[in-house]
Amino acid sequence: MTDASPARSAGRALITGASSGIGEQIAREYARRGVPLVLTARRADRLQALADELAAQVPVDVIACDLADPAAPAALVAELERRGLAVRILVNNAGYGVPGRYRSSDWAVHAAFLQVMLTAVSELCWRLLPSIRASGQGRIINVASFAALMPAAEGQTLYAPAKSFLLKLSETLALENADRGVHVTALCPGFTYSEFHDVTGTRARMQVSPTMWLQATDVARAGIDGNERGEVLVVPGWRYRLMYAIVKLLPHRVALGMMARNSRKVRPLD
Repeated sequence: MTDASPARSAGRALITGASSGIGEQIAREYARRGVPLVLTARRADRLQALADELAAQVPVDVIACDLADPAAPAALVAELERRGLAVRILVNNAGYGVPGRYRSSDWAVHAAFLQVMLTAVSELCWRLLPSIRASGQGRIINVASFAALMPAAEGQTLYAPAKSFLLKLSETLALENADRGVHVTALCPGFTYSEFHDVTGTRARMQVSPTMWLQATDVARAGIDGNERGEVLVVPGWRYRLMYAIVKLLPHRVALGMMARNSRKVRPLD
């Protein structure tokens, strides 16, 4: 019997930032569901190791690239076309944080961050939408953050604004492409066990209750399941969903004040 489920229909899932963390777990979950993969990130060795492992389940292609390079999105799509790989699912997961207050980093550092977090995501969506729409069961998951749903905090100045942009981009794309069967989701996890805080050098300073930490496997599964259900916003973990509901009821001034008092527990400042 042929399995005609959406997960096994034609087309690849392209996952950026797939070498570790949430991106790696999304790749593993799609492989478990029988979806062929294209994995991309900067670290070719780690990508290839993951591809070798998952190749027993599904076809896997690896294309190493650095999305901080403005030419990278176009080059990535050109390589997909050269290999004859059609993309049905796009997962924009690549990302990181820049610790400290705004003026503590050179502008070149912020410019590279914005390129990865905003411009590359927007360009990949724009370039791959024809293929995604043509599939009839297209999917886009933009990995945002719970920070997109909360008042701003001190430190990592551009992180929450960038994630808020991904949320609004996802909402707009969901409305514009629903008529072609495309589901677009902003995945907004809270604190998740991954390399994120190691890369930013903030893990030792984190003062977060163990009950607030999420497993990357659970986040990946929640994002894919929610996307398949057609949910535009997915917030993994009941504690975060409750927090979001409470914050929406508070006056903005009160919520912003609460964030100001708690920022320094989780973010290094100058």
